[in-house]
Amino acid sequence: IELDENPFLQPADESIQLDVVYDDDYLTVVNKPSGLRSVPGVDIFDSVYSRLKSAMNGVEPLIVHRLDMGTSGLLVVAKTPEIHKHLQRQFLLRTVSKRYTALLSRAIEGTEGSIDLPLIPDHFNRPRQLVCYETGKPSHTTWQMIATTDDTTLIHFWPHTGRTHQLRVHAAHPQGLDAPIVGDDIYGTAGTRLHLHAGVLEFVHPKTRERLHFEVPADF
Repeated sequence: IELDENPFLQPADESIQLDVVYDDDYLTVVNKPSGLRSVPGVDIFDSVYSRLKSAMNGVEPLIVHRLDMGTSGLLVVAKTPEIHKHLQRQFLLRTVSKRYTALLSRAIEGTEGSIDLPLIPDHFNRPRQLVCYETGKPSHTTWQMIATTDDTTLIHFWPHTGRTHQLRVHAAHPQGLDAPIVGDDIYGTAGTRLHLHAGVLEFVHPKTRERLHFEVPADF
């Protein structure tokens, strides 16, 4: 039986460029394109990690946080264990500021709001997440509408917790915005890409103690 090739076994498009937004002796901030993994997978090695390792002349890139393969946007990568530990602590203490931009698949009511839904992994359909009020872990997001048309909404999300697929579930779930993100192949309808972008990232530099602010607009 002839079968289509599994897209998850295909390497990322080498023409997809990884933009370096900031770089010093301690850390690097990159703008990850949609379609590139944050770290290598079981069958695909091409990733932010592999590309930085190739470019860093022997320095081991230490991934501090991740974005879904379909999500584009800002990632910070440490160059030493000390810097990695410091940055991870900032994420754990929730002192890192993050803002995402998303295009939703329908017009929504309201201009801003807050979403709280307890999430658990769907063990029979990974990596899908489920809302469960008995055993779910808290997830909290605030949002603001930027623009709307008859059938889409451009929105900013501020995640205050870091659950897997948090923004995707909060957008799609009936108790959230009931409007899947355009191109979401898990909670909505697949498309050319997932229209979710990590556009703002702000944290304290572990060495200089300066608060760094990075902003890259979405390309959709």
